Amino acid sequence: MDKPGHVFDRTREWAGLSSFATRPPARPGATLGVVSGRRRQGKSFLLQALTEATGGMYFAATEATEAETLRLFGDALARFTRAGWDSAAQDWNGAIRQMFQSIRDQPTLVVIDEFPFITRVSPALPSIIQRELGPGGSGQESSVRLVLCGSAMSVMGGLLSGQSPLRGRAGLELVIQPFRYRDAAEFWGITDHRLAVLVHSVLGGTPAYRYEFTQGDAPAGLDDFDPWIIRTVLNPQTPLFREARYLLAEETDIRDPALYHSVLAAIATGNTTNGGIANFIGRKSDQITHPLNVLEDCALIRREPDLFRPGRSRYSIVEPLITFYEAIMRRRWSELEIHRGEAVWSSMRPTFLTQVVGPHFEALCRAYAIDSGAALFGGFPAEVGSGVVNDPANRTQIEIDVAVLAAQESNGSRRILSLGEAKWGEVIGNHHLDRLARARELLTLKGYFTDDTVLACYGGAGFTPEVLATAAKDPRVLLVDLQQLYAPPLE
Repeated sequence: MDKPGHVFDRTREWAGLSSFATRPPARPGATLGVVSGRRRQGKSFLLQALTEATGGMYFAATEATEAETLRLFGDALARFTRAGWDSAAQDWNGAIRQMFQSIRDQPTLVVIDEFPFITRVSPALPSIIQRELGPGGSGQESSVRLVLCGSAMSVMGGLLSGQSPLRGRAGLELVIQPFRYRDAAEFWGITDHRLAVLVHSVLGGTPAYRYEFTQGDAPAGLDDFDPWIIRTVLNPQTPLFREARYLLAEETDIRDPALYHSVLAAIATGNTTNGGIANFIGRKSDQITHPLNVLEDCALIRREPDLFRPGRSRYSIVEPLITFYEAIMRRRWSELEIHRGEAVWSSMRPTFLTQVVGPHFEALCRAYAIDSGAALFGGFPAEVGSGVVNDPANRTQIEIDVAVLAAQESNGSRRILSLGEAKWGEVIGNHHLDRLARARELLTLKGYFTDDTVLACYGGAGFTPEVLATAAKDPRVLLVDLQQLYAPPLE
């Protein structure tokens, strides 16, 4: 089924959803799909387009009592099937049974959006759906393609995991992710690669921020970036101003917002280890295990293992807007509320470049290595991340921003495809290469295979003539500038 022209990108997602909605079943009966993703990623937009294209039914739940939600669902089902609503269906047992029984002739998509709103007041609903899909249930003779969708990641993530009633029942599990950085630049209509990195460092690849939250206001050029920040993100009259706060408040598992904001602030300001976070917020390490787990379950942060130090890891914030809020806005919130955005931005811009753009640029470089690693480094990148290499002789630690490792072979040393350094605001010279070369030597002594390891430098501010000359002579040296970063992935 062709993707509608008004749906940007999402080609793989559309293919998976349309196949689920229209494919003849391998065996008779209804099938279940689960679609999730953080808010503002376009899940509802995509599913509404799909139901229109297939002639399906779309029902968006609201925050309401069980009785009202049941009545609204019944009304929607009656309009769709053009059949009377069974007044005897006084609960979800009857409603789900009637839904399956009334749709039998051909595969028909039924979407229940904002599903966590329903389970909050009707926690038994997943069990009811599981029973009706199972042997002897009304779904056995139905042609419904039922999609449950929601943004509460802790709820949606639990629907198919562990001891959940629906575990093993779904034929589709789709997580709608933000646009990748190249697609985001195209979506925003930005052709200046430096400007694209700056905008992505603030708003990431969230589709809703392009039009709904900014009224289509995009920076006209690099010179317009600062004014654009002031008139949009730092403007109390725009939805973006409070969006980061709302993203946290919408998660039902977060009971102590002050603690969670402090944890996020610690990560946003560079305290990315468990001990660093605990020290920043004035707690013991074991006291922050729970909030870190909750934030991870909500897909607001991710834990990234240190590729060279087993058992150690760092945390990063998934949503760039939250990083921007915690590092820039939250510190000066009272001034921003009285429309002093220009003064705040003038003093906080250096912090933005070091604490927000710098780490974000490193993440973009890792994404680039994932996309093009096989073509760049002569092997498939099984793991791409960061790590720290201890240098005992010099009593220092060498941070590797972009480490690319091949798969571990049972009878050989682990092969390091590339060691990389990413600098946003600093011109890269031979001393950066020397540091990477030293790390390569130390890792060789630790038993890694580094004979063909590529030393990669990712430069947002360019390269010195000396390092350009070195790269021209040494095939094991790779220089990646912004133009290459935004070029189509190598194959």
